[in-house]
Amino acid sequence: MEIDVLTGSASRDLGGDPFTVFDSAAAPADESLLERLGQGTEGTDLAAPPVVLPDFCHKTKSEMPSSIAVATQGAIRPTLTDAALNCGMALVALDIDRPSSAAVTDFYRQVMERFPSPPNWRRDLKYAEVLRAATEGADFAAERYDLSDAELDRVEEHGRLDIEALGGARQASKDLPWLVVQMSRLRFGSIGPSTHFLELQEVEEILDHDAADRLGIHAGQVTLQFHNGGGVLTGQLGALYARRKSASRMLRAEMSLQKPLSHLLTARSRAQITTRLSAYFTEGCPSIPIAGDDGRRALLATRLSMNYGFAYRLATYAALRAMAQSALGATTQLVVDSPHNSVYEEEVRGAPAFVHRHNACRAYPAELMAGHPAFAETGQPLLLPGTNRTSSYLCVPAAGAHRSLYTACHGSGSIISEFERSGRSGSDPHGRTTARYRYNGAAPADVPHLDDRGVNEALGILTGHALVRPVARMRPFAVLS
Repeated sequence: MEIDVLTGSASRDLGGDPFTVFDSAAAPADESLLERLGQGTEGTDLAAPPVVLPDFCHKTKSEMPSSIAVATQGAIRPTLTDAALNCGMALVALDIDRPSSAAVTDFYRQVMERFPSPPNWRRDLKYAEVLRAATEGADFAAERYDLSDAELDRVEEHGRLDIEALGGARQASKDLPWLVVQMSRLRFGSIGPSTHFLELQEVEEILDHDAADRLGIHAGQVTLQFHNGGGVLTGQLGALYARRKSASRMLRAEMSLQKPLSHLLTARSRAQITTRLSAYFTEGCPSIPIAGDDGRRALLATRLSMNYGFAYRLATYAALRAMAQSALGATTQLVVDSPHNSVYEEEVRGAPAFVHRHNACRAYPAELMAGHPAFAETGQPLLLPGTNRTSSYLCVPAAGAHRSLYTACHGSGSIISEFERSGRSGSDPHGRTTARYRYNGAAPADVPHLDDRGVNEALGILTGHALVRPVARMRPFAVLS
């Protein structure tokens, strides 16, 4: 193991290209997961060593561990990130003092009525609107929900990736199967249980006053943080263009028909059938060269997923904005919206590459945001959540962000859990609690807080390597999860 003295990160070689690992003695990266990552990144298309960040863990539904960034040249590898692209988080500032328990209950009641779990079969979009959401991204949502340019300025990439070089909307309408589009008419906008959440917080501490002022954050402010997926279309395309470990019974049945129709019956030669079987039907992390028609199709699918996900989360934001006004009497300001499962074309080591982030968020500093209407001075903000029992942080990129392929972890849950299990973290010394609402309609339970040692360990790794700077610390007082 070689230690980079400048960053403190470890470069570990497991028989292939080394990894750039950002961890600590108290929260080390799991060596068995590094081996798994090594198996998924074997090959010659890597543009840089894969990056491993704090909160490095493995979810059984995913092909690769969480909290990674992998850059490839001339090819994409869909299974290096999540099956449903553009799962992400947003932070919303409210212009109210901490609301009453009755107002909070009314707010979450409205949310559960609009976004029930388990979800219903409502069709929120017409066929043509699915195509528009996939091709226009946030611009479609802005028109549909009367969102302002100032709100779209707070969305990563302004919520829209260009598809013209890949054939544009006309090609998208040809490539997207009829059944996939029909399924994607369902449930446009949601929250959902499990790791997804909707949390009301109070800003307890400002750590960078200049950045906080520019972002519209101040002490004592109420904020709303939510985490949701990218919508039905993203999961459909994720399953269509790769063999995935986890899928619902209905999705598996659908893809058993749709994948051969889309990939095998349209092949022009036996060689192309072989190539597509390897790319879309084989386990692991196959590499798909972007040259040629197959590469164009796969790359277009990722950009359509990203666009749809931006529009989907803005649909959720628009609904929450109305509910916050109705139940809490609050006016909202979107602080930042960013995905943590993404594939972007970026410059890596002076050349174009495709950066795959899996449960990790992009951290573009100010020098890469020149002229941006909202983030030119701060860089793009990013969220480092704890859990509903700890503080969370709003951060901005720091001077060393390039060392991690401009990436930071999207959470600290596994570190917090490990600290609690090992006794290194205990009860909150102030005895604070979060009112936890559940989708079954039961009265909220008061969940006791922990101390912040776990989330602070994750933050310390990021700040110690100069990847981020903390701007504000928020503490939850109510959550739906």
